[in-house]
Amino acid sequence: MPFEIVRNDIVNMQVDAVVNTANPNPVIGSGVDSGIHKKAGYELLAARQKIGRIDFGDAVMTPGFGLDAKYVIHTVGPIWKDGSHGEEQILSSCYRKSLALAKEHACESIAFPLIATGNYGFPKPLALQIAVREISTFLLENEMQIYLVVFGKEALALSEKLFKSVSSYIDENYIRSKTLDEYGTESPYGSPFETRRAGEWLRRSHRIQEDSCPPQAAEKCLGVPAGAAAPMDSDDWGQLLEDLDAGFSETLLQLIDRTGKKDSEIYKKANVDRKLFSKIRNNMDYRPSKTTALAFAFALELDIDETKDFIGRAGFALSHSSKFDVIVEYFLVNRNYNVFELNEVLFAFDQPLIGA
Repeated sequence: MPFEIVRNDIVNMQVDAVVNTANPNPVIGSGVDSGIHKKAGYELLAARQKIGRIDFGDAVMTPGFGLDAKYVIHTVGPIWKDGSHGEEQILSSCYRKSLALAKEHACESIAFPLIATGNYGFPKPLALQIAVREISTFLLENEMQIYLVVFGKEALALSEKLFKSVSSYIDENYIRSKTLDEYGTESPYGSPFETRRAGEWLRRSHRIQEDSCPPQAAEKCLGVPAGAAAPMDSDDWGQLLEDLDAGFSETLLQLIDRTGKKDSEIYKKANVDRKLFSKIRNNMDYRPSKTTALAFAFALELDIDETKDFIGRAGFALSHSSKFDVIVEYFLVNRNYNVFELNEVLFAFDQPLIGA
């Protein structure tokens, strides 16, 4: 996915450029600055000294030297006072100028720390909002792999209001249970979507009424073991194929056409890269991962019922027995279609991120 939050030490990131939270003066500071200089070697400090002082909100570039990264982008974040001294504007400038430098030097990947949240005391929830806003805005017009690197989830603090709201929704809706089918019994077919398809297959092939034979009663009703493939003649197969709904790729392209937007607007909003979208467009039988399917549902701003139908075409469903699904549902019912903000929450709750 073009924008990803990862747990790592930024000095170990194998990217074209790493961003260093630098001191305004050419000296080695603490935290990220110290770690980057230690791994890069003495040559980095010499290069930094040639540049001299860096203004707050500005960014400069040097070689990476001993780092795995080709370049180091040094940016000076704001010292937090009370929020009324231009701190937010300065931090935004750090991200914008760093990304502009990376683009100017044809970088395909870049790794950021959460700038200014260490010794400079910038509040982490607000710093996270600014980082996500500036990065997502950049990606709407540009192609680049961007990482926001944190040591652990405690370093990535959500706003108290959002955290409490999501936590409350999880408490109210998250249940630990076995997968139940449409008849209220445990399903041998897995997801509700797969169970429903199995039931439709059995009913169509033997022309039986919907309520007369659930999938689990196949042996009793049809004389075949439950879950076994019943025989079908060529006419039955033809009828079944005609009755099948459009697949994921076809449905996706139809929905994009309905929005009147460019393909690039949708796949970038979905946090999916151009190469993957090209595969989906050129293969009508493409089977996406659940996170990719959901990412497009958010980019298309589908409501919860439309989302269930859409991801169902790829063989997936939403369940209250999955914390991941409950968090996704929270965003859908609140019509918050910001994939990047959703990923902040998923990361905070130790769940997979949305995108490719």
